[in-house]
Amino acid sequence: MSHQSFDTRIVHNKINQGDALNSKSTPIYQTSSFTFKDLDHLESYYAGEASFSYSREKNPNTEELGQTVANLEGAEAGVAASSGTSAILAGILSVVQAGDHIVAAEDLYGGTHHLITKELTSFGFEVSIVSFADKKKVEEAIQPNTKLLYTESVSNPFLRVEDLEGLVSLAKEHDLYTMVDNTFATPYLLQPYKKGIDIVVHSATKYIGGHSDVTSGIVVGNEELMAKAKQKVSALGANLSAFEAWLTQRGVKTLGLRMKQQSANAQTLAESLQQDELVDQVFYPEYVSEQGHGAIVTIELSKKVDIEQFFRSLGWIKLTPTLGGLETTVSYPIRTSHRALTDEERALIGVNDYVIRLSIGIEESADIIAQFKEAIHESVKENSQK
Repeated sequence: MSHQSFDTRIVHNKINQGDALNSKSTPIYQTSSFTFKDLDHLESYYAGEASFSYSREKNPNTEELGQTVANLEGAEAGVAASSGTSAILAGILSVVQAGDHIVAAEDLYGGTHHLITKELTSFGFEVSIVSFADKKKVEEAIQPNTKLLYTESVSNPFLRVEDLEGLVSLAKEHDLYTMVDNTFATPYLLQPYKKGIDIVVHSATKYIGGHSDVTSGIVVGNEELMAKAKQKVSALGANLSAFEAWLTQRGVKTLGLRMKQQSANAQTLAESLQQDELVDQVFYPEYVSEQGHGAIVTIELSKKVDIEQFFRSLGWIKLTPTLGGLETTVSYPIRTSHRALTDEERALIGVNDYVIRLSIGIEESADIIAQFKEAIHESVKENSQK
């Protein structure tokens, strides 16, 4: 087969499940279980010869989705889960157990920060949270029982681009596993597995699905680790339903088109807001990949702006706790994604009352810019206008 580009591979990603009807797209296998013609056939499943038995363990739709994202990441295997958090948990549990130590980046998504520092530690895991911007600090945090280095390829919400090569080098020196959340970048912009990262995870709720109508997660890696991750997903009941897997699989086909437009719009907006006197800081990566730099822009508004009025003035732009859909939305990290962090933890990474995360959609870029500018300038405090 001749070499195919990302945009071609992403469309032609159906995994052969032995469909006798030769349907163009994989049907929805909306079934809790699969039948067997006799006891020998049943036993063949446990011998690894028959493919499916019970949908909590695996289903043709979830298998196809996991393998599709693995293919896009250049990984051997992938596992679909009920959410991004479920996928993160499955990935971590495939390499770490109680008594082991994790070194994680301080600038993580708030839900991940809570999972690692509160939930996992309550089950006997040890965790150190440090700045991954300084690899010396990461190395200093490594202990004899450290097993995993965990970070995000592009951090949430300040969009720090991780030094993946440096992380892999450090991990190899200390015989550690590496795990990276690639949700913001997507496989369209970055493929961390190809750079040597052991486990890559996505909240497929965001750009993989892309239409704000599904909750799902994907974890990818080598065959051995993904067999362990799949067992964790099944044992913990974190499996994805067939219909949600089918929806996510349908969404992923347009990932390249969406990310191309959304990233271009985000860069245009970031450049425009950098010139606005009511925006103190604009956070947008200088470089993620040749394909673009991502569809998220984070801003810190001037203290002259009334934050509550800003959110009331957004017009057609919606306030939401999530990101990655076709339409432009905003979120307020201090009240949503980073709500569970303490004031000290938020201050450490710079999340304050004036930080807003913008998820840029596929609309006309001029309309996006105009709406944000209108909302900002309509929200100037009265005493600041004098």
